[in-house]
This record gives sequence, structure tokens and C-alpha cells, in this order.
Amino acid sequence: MEATYRNYILNFKRPGGTSRGILHTKETFFLEISDGERKGIGECGLFRGLSCDDVPDYEEKLAWLCENISQNSDFLKKELLAYPSIWFGYEQAVQNLKFGGDLYFPSAFTESKGSIKINGLIWMGDADFMKEQIAEKLDLGFDCIKLKIGVDWPAEKEIIKNLRKEFSENQLELRVDANGAFSLDEAKTVLNELSELKIHSIEQPVKAGNLAQMRELCALTPTPIALDEELIGVVDFQKKKELLNEIVPQYIILKPSLIGGFFGCDEWISLAEDRNIGWWITSALESNIGLNAIAQYTFTKNPILPQGLGTGGLFTNNFETGLYLSGDQLKKA
Repeated sequence: MEATYRNYILNFKRPGGTSRGILHTKETFFLEISDGERKGIGECGLFRGLSCDDVPDYEEKLAWLCENISQNSDFLKKELLAYPSIWFGYEQAVQNLKFGGDLYFPSAFTESKGSIKINGLIWMGDADFMKEQIAEKLDLGFDCIKLKIGVDWPAEKEIIKNLRKEFSENQLELRVDANGAFSLDEAKTVLNELSELKIHSIEQPVKAGNLAQMRELCALTPTPIALDEELIGVVDFQKKKELLNEIVPQYIILKPSLIGGFFGCDEWISLAEDRNIGWWITSALESNIGLNAIAQYTFTKNPILPQGLGTGGLFTNNFETGLYLSGDQLKKA
């Protein structure tokens, strides 16, 4: 077998606002494995400033993988444990090499006989911009919307209040993602306010790494809490168990590019379900190549809740895809 990699810059159609700043581009890498006439491609979805493998020797490790691509997968997994996005790209390429075309996990989904319910993502911005996005999602038929919050909470709260006046919790499920924007005291106040507004859940109310704070919040919160960034960099199975046992969250959010791909997700899902912790899978600004692989994998996990998968429409220079939306259902042609 042989392997090569290449760098690629995705350009946003419209700048994406988060509590960590405004995103104009998204860097990514593609790994291609060839075995005779067969080829497989995977996306190493490095997320600058967020991925635990955003390190100076990232490309050196990719080059190392290409040189050692014929090694046993267990050996490669051990060597790439600290590089979850590279391991994920490898997993994808191997699956694609096996099935060909744009297939990673053949199923009813890839045969156009199944679909995945997703939430509609609302990017941060001024009130008018957020309202515009919400109106678009509602017109498309979404009944689960996720709002990024934490830049201007009073204004964001007012938007949510107005939504709740128009749509009950039975009509519209609202999720919010704080990306660690609040202090402990602020989070306690926000959690109470969200409870009054019948919010489904809040992702990462305080910054990752504050385990005692998160444990306190999860134990007392009137609004369910989902761990997101808290999972990044926790690669050892025993450490994963310890984290969930210590914090006891209501939900966990799984981003394959950030937590070690399909293998990492499988471990987290197993641990969560053993503890009656809910979960859903979220893409992390991958191109349509990575998104296609994530969607195919997600369908095989028989998800119960709406998933946080993108639709591939954020970038001007994305790749052709068979994925499409029908209302809030992600499907594959």
C-alpha cells in the first residue's frame, strides 16, 4: 500500500461567528491510500485552536503515517493516539479503500432508504442575523434548533424568549452551545434562565478543564448539560471512564475529528450508554468528504436524538456530495 496527503483550505461563504472568534477559513488535510487500482480517501479534520493535535509536528506525523501505511493498524493506532484527527483520516481512508466510490459504511442510508434527523445550527451574530437564520431553518421544517451563545447573553436570551412565545417546547426543541463562555457564577444564572425557557440542553457552559465546576453544575443544574470540549484530548479509555464518573453529565457531544474518529466515538458511546448518559454526534466543519464519512457512520449507530451534522453548504470551495437535506432529514442520493 502507498499513501499521500495534501493540505486544503476551505473558504466560508459567510464568516462563521463563535465565542472563540470569527471564522473565515478552515484548514484541513486529505489522506489518500492506494492499493493497486483501489484508492481510499479520508479527511484529517484538524481544527486550529481547538484540536488537541494542533501541534507544530502535525504534518511530520502525517508524513510518518504515509511512510508507515503498511504497518499493522493496532500499531498505527497506538502511535497516533495523540493525533485523533490523523487517526480519523486513516480510519476513513481504510473504509473507503474497502468499499470504493464514496462509501464508508454501506447501509440503508447509503442506499437512499434511510435518513438522519439533524438540528439546525444558528451562528452567532447580531440579533437581526440570528433571527434571519432562525426563520430560514423554521421555513425548511426544522423542529430542533441549536444556537451559539455567549457573546451577548442578554440579547441572545431575548431572541430565545421571543421564540418560546411563538413555539412551545413540544413544537420546537432548543439547544444552546456556550463553548465555555461563562464563569461559574454566570453559568449558574444562565442555567436557571434557560430552564425557565424550557431549553433542551446547553453545551459546555464553562471552559473545559474545570472539572470541579462542571461536576457542581451537572449535579445541580435545572437545564441538562452536555460535555463537548471537555472530551477533547481525553484519549485513554480509563481516563474517559474517570471523566464521566466524576462529572456525571446529562449528555456528551461526539466530534469524530476531535476525539479519535470512529474508534473514539465507539468508546465514548459505550461508556455513556452504560451510565444512561445521552449522546449525539456532531461534525466539526469538515469538508463534504469527512462529513459524508461521519454521516454514514452515524446512521449505523441508530441515533435516537437529532444529530449535529452539517450540510456541507458553508464553504465556497467544497466538493460534490450525494448528501442533501429534505426538511430536517439528512439523506444520501
